[in-house]
Amino acid sequence: MKEIKYLVYRELLLEWRRKYALGGVLLYLGSSIFIGHIVFNMRGGELSVFSWNALFWIIMLFAAVNSIAKSFIQEHPGRQLYFYTITSPEGLILSKMIYNGVLMVVLMILGSLVYMLFMGNPVRNMLLFSAVLITGALAFASVFTLISGIASKTSNSSMLMAILGFPVVIPVLLLLIRLSGKAIEGASMEGLHKDWIGLSAIIVIAVTTSILLFPYLWRSN
Repeated sequence: MKEIKYLVYRELLLEWRRKYALGGVLLYLGSSIFIGHIVFNMRGGELSVFSWNALFWIIMLFAAVNSIAKSFIQEHPGRQLYFYTITSPEGLILSKMIYNGVLMVVLMILGSLVYMLFMGNPVRNMLLFSAVLITGALAFASVFTLISGIASKTSNSSMLMAILGFPVVIPVLLLLIRLSGKAIEGASMEGLHKDWIGLSAIIVIAVTTSILLFPYLWRSN
């Protein structure tokens, strides 16, 4: 646990030093939401509930890719070699997942607040919607951190991350859109057990696969 705490602190320190990376993601969030607001206002029509929900998750998906893709891909080879000598692969991958999970929760909250400010707030069950946001942040963090670790071992890492991420993220998006759609309708937690189990299973599988697979990727340095 001490190792993971140190590595998470190290990620926070690096993020503080390179504020431009977080600033770029926040700029993307704000500009995407503002452009969507302008476009739908120019059309003079109201945004349907389904379109509101789908557009929100599309924006958050690309924000997740932009913020998490750098987990391993942008790491300097010398720094990777240094951590190879002082840390365990399990501690490293878990620390990055924890950090990316916290980062995505913050981005989800800020993004949803700005989105509701410009695009309106049709959500009737805010408690359920908040739970979907947090779970979605953890799902994006676990899946994309694993994919970033795999893609970083190849020469064309950005292309491989897109190829690997597409089939994995589709079921995550479908579940998140369905659950948040129920929150918009004002539904309760009851009757959504299958969706919650499916989303939780994806997170557990991603974390377990990372712990089992990443040590072999780590040795390939």
